Amino acid sequence: MVKLFLAGDVMIGRGIDQILRHSVDPTISEPYVRSAQGYVTLAERANGAIPREVADNYVWGDVITELDRSAPDVRIINLETAVTARGTPWPSKEVSYRMHTANVGVLTAAAIDVCSLANNHVLDWSYEGLEDTLDALDDAGISIVGAGRDQAAAEASAIVSEDGLRVVVSGMGSPTSGIPATWEATTDRAGIAFIPELSAQAADVVGARVAGYRSPGDLVVVSIHWGPNWGHQVPKTQTRFAHRLIDAGVDIVHGHSSHHAKAIEVYRNRPIMYGCGDLINDYEGIGSHGEYRGDLGLIYIVTMDLDGLRELEMTPMRMRRFRAERVTGPDVEWLASTLDRHSRRFETGIRITDDQRLEVQW
Repeated sequence: MVKLFLAGDVMIGRGIDQILRHSVDPTISEPYVRSAQGYVTLAERANGAIPREVADNYVWGDVITELDRSAPDVRIINLETAVTARGTPWPSKEVSYRMHTANVGVLTAAAIDVCSLANNHVLDWSYEGLEDTLDALDDAGISIVGAGRDQAAAEASAIVSEDGLRVVVSGMGSPTSGIPATWEATTDRAGIAFIPELSAQAADVVGARVAGYRSPGDLVVVSIHWGPNWGHQVPKTQTRFAHRLIDAGVDIVHGHSSHHAKAIEVYRNRPIMYGCGDLINDYEGIGSHGEYRGDLGLIYIVTMDLDGLRELEMTPMRMRRFRAERVTGPDVEWLASTLDRHSRRFETGIRITDDQRLEVQW
């Protein structure tokens, strides 16, 4: 068996960067906020004072405890920020995330194995910012998928070996998540692994590409940034694309981009997370889209064997004072009922366990 920790967006830039030991220039050019410190102020107004120059493990909070408990073999996240102190904001892009390169220890504090970078923020600080991000993660010993210095590097899979087990991870991004087409990596330009459309042909190309890295007994994960930030709808194009990937030999479809958790499907005994939601961000204190409860996140622990899914357990979390904390009670009940309602169309259910976690039933 292989046990994996999967998370959606981990955004440790902007306001969170400002409370870490090293911080970039807080100046930003958003329509209503001109300093990243403004997001710290919003969070403090909501939940109280936040310490400064915090340790690398601070923002993870109870996530570390949960990972120690579940002891996953491989840890995969979507890193939703550039890691750089250089660069200039991408032209005409309103929201730009970055974290100082000296704060990369935040990722190693949670022993992250693989970061998918095929998202709509990795090039926020242009090509200098992407170069720094690639260098910082590489120097920290963290595998990168979904972005690179050219197309071949961006489309390459990472292979994580643990106790004789091999997990093959590939990352890619769709324009449906807001990724500009100009961010696509080419033979002579850095960028991301870009999927112009979620077609059967594109799925076959991805399947064939990933198959080139796979050996018998390997587990294959495709991490994909797709869809808008808000809304529970799952387009048929996503479902058809995910099914086609699994038919081609993919074992887990790790979807992200939505700021809240979305439906889960188990197809041919392989899990599809259509939107894992945000696990860590600096949105605390922002009241928009409250009906989706974007303040709540999930830790996904997926246990697989050669026959497919054995167990999918989720632990509900919430950001408070820029630190992830476990939640229980009404918040767990809201998450369970919401995810259950939207997953039922895929013949998948969500139940609350005795220890206040969520469990997928199929």
